[in-house]
Amino acid sequence: MAKSDKKVEVINKGGPAGGFYFLTFIGTAVYFVDKADGFWEVILALLQAAVWPAFLIHRIFQLLQI
Repeated sequence: MAKSDKKVEVINKGGPAGGFYFLTFIGTAVYFVDKADGFWEVILALLQAAVWPAFLIHRIFQLLQI
């Protein structure tokens, strides 16, 4: 096998934003799960916790009439 002299550089610049999103996911998951009454509502609550930023941005655009 031939030795490869190629160098791979990985740049990761999304750490702080990812950590913030994770904390907001945990907070919203606790909020939505607390209001759930059954198994499927808990599943729905976890899905809502994952996509709530999209609904927030949509509502902001509606208010700004964009």
